[in-house]
Amino acid sequence: MNDLIAKLSNGLIVSCRSESDDPFNKPELIAKFALSAQMGGASAIRAQGIENIKAIREEVDLPIIGIIEGRFENDWICITPDFKDIDKIINAGADIVAIDVTPRKRPNGMDGIEFFDEVRNRYEISLMADISTFEEGIRAAEMGADILATTLSGFTHYTEKFATDEPDFDLVEQLFRGAKIPVVASGRFWNPQQAKEALERGAFSVVVGSAITRPRDIAKKFVEMMNRKK
Repeated sequence: MNDLIAKLSNGLIVSCRSESDDPFNKPELIAKFALSAQMGGASAIRAQGIENIKAIREEVDLPIIGIIEGRFENDWICITPDFKDIDKIINAGADIVAIDVTPRKRPNGMDGIEFFDEVRNRYEISLMADISTFEEGIRAAEMGADILATTLSGFTHYTEKFATDEPDFDLVEQLFRGAKIPVVASGRFWNPQQAKEALERGAFSVVVGSAITRPRDIAKKFVEMMNRKK
């Protein structure tokens, strides 16, 4: 484990992003979310988009996990689709690049396994493998990922039907026991108790996004729950 990855141990990684029509979807405001997260004790920031990464880099001195979102042919999100995206992420100031390492074919014609293997050969930067199943995580670890993340559990066409409103604690624990690299718990975390449970189940660190940086989603959850009582 390198020193950069070690800094994430038992820490909170805050995913700082916003939706296209959200009032907060501006790089300077996304960066303020990151600064607030740092002030609150976060160990790292995960950020989507070059301008957001650049703005965050100017505000915080935490490790930044960078991604660029593209699309598969079926319109599912593809995390960091091509080599040019990795170059942009690195040049924007990210310390770690996250990549979709699922077997789905990317817009560049390579599946996620082939793409990751070539990226590992071309670049020296630390790589986070975003996966959706135990088998994908083990494969990514064997191929040289520095860290795994359960980001895509429930967000691929073959895991969507198994998704719940809760984080995938079972996958975290399985990877903790089966993989030989750190495992980041990511996806559907809404409260500190869930983050604590993820650490107890073997997570190296925990990514929390919407519950911290999406006021609209937070308000919506309150409203939905309150409406159930009417």
